[in-house]
Amino acid sequence: MESPQNEAQECPFTGGPMQSGFGISVIGLSLTSPIALGSITVLSDRAILESVNTMPSLFPSMGALNSAFPSPALKADAPAQPTRTPLQARAELFPTWSTIDDAKDKAKALSAEAAREFDKAAAKAQPKAGQIELYSGKYYAACSFGGLLACGVTHTFITPLDLVKCRRQVDSKLYTGNFQAWGKIARAEGFRGIYTGWGPTFFGYSAQGMFKYGGYEYFKKTYSDVVGPEAAAKYKTAVYLAASASAEFIADIALCPFEAIKVRMQTTMPPFATGTFNGLSIITAKEGFGGLYKGLYPLWGRQIPYTMMKFASFETIVEAIYGYLPGKKSDYGKAAQTGVSFTGGYLAGILCAIISHPADVMVSKLNANKQPGEAAGAATARIYKEIGFGGLWNGLPVRIVMIGTLTGLQWMIYDYFKIFMGFPTTGGK
Repeated sequence: MESPQNEAQECPFTGGPMQSGFGISVIGLSLTSPIALGSITVLSDRAILESVNTMPSLFPSMGALNSAFPSPALKADAPAQPTRTPLQARAELFPTWSTIDDAKDKAKALSAEAAREFDKAAAKAQPKAGQIELYSGKYYAACSFGGLLACGVTHTFITPLDLVKCRRQVDSKLYTGNFQAWGKIARAEGFRGIYTGWGPTFFGYSAQGMFKYGGYEYFKKTYSDVVGPEAAAKYKTAVYLAASASAEFIADIALCPFEAIKVRMQTTMPPFATGTFNGLSIITAKEGFGGLYKGLYPLWGRQIPYTMMKFASFETIVEAIYGYLPGKKSDYGKAAQTGVSFTGGYLAGILCAIISHPADVMVSKLNANKQPGEAAGAATARIYKEIGFGGLWNGLPVRIVMIGTLTGLQWMIYDYFKIFMGFPTTGGK
């Protein structure tokens, strides 16, 4: 009987019959017990199959390839990473950019919060203001308060510019420029010296702003009613000029005492007084109450043309801006309307500075150099003889910058207050 091992069996590799009942494999070298290299191990077919199944693969698996060689082609399922531009990565690369961005974000957040608070306050104020009839006594009182804010705050803010301007008008060789002047003043008088005269400036121009803006609203309405709607529309510039001149005439009476104190404090070194009320007592003790008003006529000569130009040109410029822009004035929000107010005010301020500058120089000279008992006319003639026509224009560039900025800010604050109260802004349709 033949042994079953001698029966023909199918080869697991070729699929054909094996030549004998025994399989000869060199592969078994790695699976058998230790033997000498080159020896042949004779295994059964079953052992050969088991050795093939347990033998490690000669080729790496797909998982091994993916881990060893990362590739988008092998990792098709991985989400695509967006490419970052240098600007997007600047916060990680440059810490300064991150700080600036943080500051911008905080500023935006504060601005948004301020806008929300403004809207809340306006929402509370406007229902009450809605009970205020336009062109009533309460309306004019509200406009007067808006004028107080517009003039008092802005004039006080630019006191350092005004200080240098006044001193250069009195002595054109005193300083060579604004920064040189502020440095010299700070070294001699300390930082507070740069704000010399801020007290009378605040009180004086707050009072002036009340009568100027409130009075302008009153006289504009009154004169328009007197001439009738058709004539008021046809000759609106004349109405603006008359209303502003009338308002400034009254406003300067309130301003003059404080202007006298301010100019003396700013043009005497060291200042002749320590503060507003100390200055009032010194002047009235030496010169009487009239000493506070000895510069009234030159002040009228400076301020009335200034205010006429300020209001008439502002109304005209704002109307032209809205006429150029698409849509109506009511189509624009409060930010756009106050932006137009600032632009119109700044352009009007440049014209105001040129028109009123000679009188402004004379006011400074009179308050600083007028002799005791000397009449205003005689003092004016004497000073003009000393400085000549060219001297009337000392400090004009500084004053153009100062008045342009000042007038723009005043109109912006005033119209923003009117928006806050629910009133229409000035100028345009």
